[in-house]
Amino acid sequence: VVYTQSEILQREVYLFERLDSPNREPMKHLKAICFLRPTKENVELLVQELRRPKYSVYFIYFSNVISKSDVKALAEADEQEVVAEVQEFYGDYIAVNPHVFSLNLLGCCRGRSWDPAQLTRTTQGLTALLLSLKKCPMIRYQLSSEPAKRLAECVKQVITKEYELFDFRRTEVPPLLLILDRSDDAITPLLNQWTYQAMVHELLGINNNRIDLSRVPGISKDLREVVLSAENDEFYANNMYLNFAEIGTNIKNLMEDFQRRKPKEQQKLESIADMKAFVENYPQFKKMSGTVSKHVTVVGELSRLVAERNLLEVSEVEQELACQSDHSSALQSVRRLLQSPRVSELDAARLVMLYALRYERHGSSGLPALLEELRGRGGSDRYRKLVSAVVEYGGKRVRGSDLFSPKDAVAITKQFLKGLKGIENVYTQHQPLLQETLDQLIKGKLKDSQYPYLGPNTLRDRPQDIIVFLIGGATYEEALAVFNLNRSNPGVRIVLGGTTIHNTRR
Repeated sequence: VVYTQSEILQREVYLFERLDSPNREPMKHLKAICFLRPTKENVELLVQELRRPKYSVYFIYFSNVISKSDVKALAEADEQEVVAEVQEFYGDYIAVNPHVFSLNLLGCCRGRSWDPAQLTRTTQGLTALLLSLKKCPMIRYQLSSEPAKRLAECVKQVITKEYELFDFRRTEVPPLLLILDRSDDAITPLLNQWTYQAMVHELLGINNNRIDLSRVPGISKDLREVVLSAENDEFYANNMYLNFAEIGTNIKNLMEDFQRRKPKEQQKLESIADMKAFVENYPQFKKMSGTVSKHVTVVGELSRLVAERNLLEVSEVEQELACQSDHSSALQSVRRLLQSPRVSELDAARLVMLYALRYERHGSSGLPALLEELRGRGGSDRYRKLVSAVVEYGGKRVRGSDLFSPKDAVAITKQFLKGLKGIENVYTQHQPLLQETLDQLIKGKLKDSQYPYLGPNTLRDRPQDIIVFLIGGATYEEALAVFNLNRSNPGVRIVLGGTTIHNTRR
């Protein structure tokens, strides 16, 4: 995710091996750079390696803090004195976008409490992030969540223990780490998305910037897996937050631009200058050709899935469930779609989940009937069980905040006016809860009673540097909200992280 293989090759690194691959040949003429997480297993593998070194010199970099006892074990194994240096280079997390990171952890809690191993890993990931950004933050957490409090305490412990590492130059306004729980908003990861990056993740799945297109009908071999990274793909960088309609137009422009630059088939290469020009332009042309075919394929597949799964209609009903409170109309819409053969089983279950979260306490709830319909679709019982699991995870009993509260009069009027202007697209009415939480935080209005500080100190000024972390995973819809907040609040920098990045399937 950080560096492409071709970029590493330009630094004259020619061999890539995993430390645990069994049959590596000794190559004493090579120097080795090792970049590892400081886990017990890795230290043990490194000890074995140093006892019988395969390369001439070792430069060892750990992605997080390593204990003195582990360093001692390595030193004792290094009898041939091949280690040139050992450093901590904090990068124990995945940087997904310039303002988004993930720890790639699925299923971090068991019920309402942390899985101990995952709590340790999350603490390590979060402290590595703070060290790499050189931040020693004040910490706030969501009071209604026991996991949020536990994580806040664990991070604080590390900061206290490693106080020398966290001794950064003080800023006027200290940075703030806000720890939240996904269960407060289980709606956002269940919605279909209509901006490029979020849509790709929802329909195709993004895994460390890679997209698996092997299921696409008639896909060519070199497009079975493609990389979408804003770092080295200009089209993606410019379009990742735009909505689907705009991307269609931009793809068309990209194609036309490409056609114009195509080396003419019948172009006569008569002089040396002609040949030189052709050779000079060819790499650029080749790169552009790769970009064009990649995005045309991805957008084409998104369009196909939207049509095949009837997603425009499905998404409209999802938005109605998430944003409006007309129970009988919502119930009718959901029933209508459950009876449609064009709606996939996943989408049917998703609609019932959204309905269950929205109207679980409603007097005339139609949930039992909807669950029967779901069963009647000939689907497995798994989805019915999942509906109750989702309510148990993110239902009213659990939530600390009011996910569906009628906001104050001003906010309602604003929404009404927005609707009148017709600017708001019916498919993107929904705003994640995170947007409001951060909005309150930036304005200095986030209640201490719901999001207390850990420890006696509180911020007197409005925060400028904010790191917000979602236990149980963030989404690309929230990444978009943070991107927009960063743009519209100069002087405020927000970084969003999660144990993973969700789509509905996850």
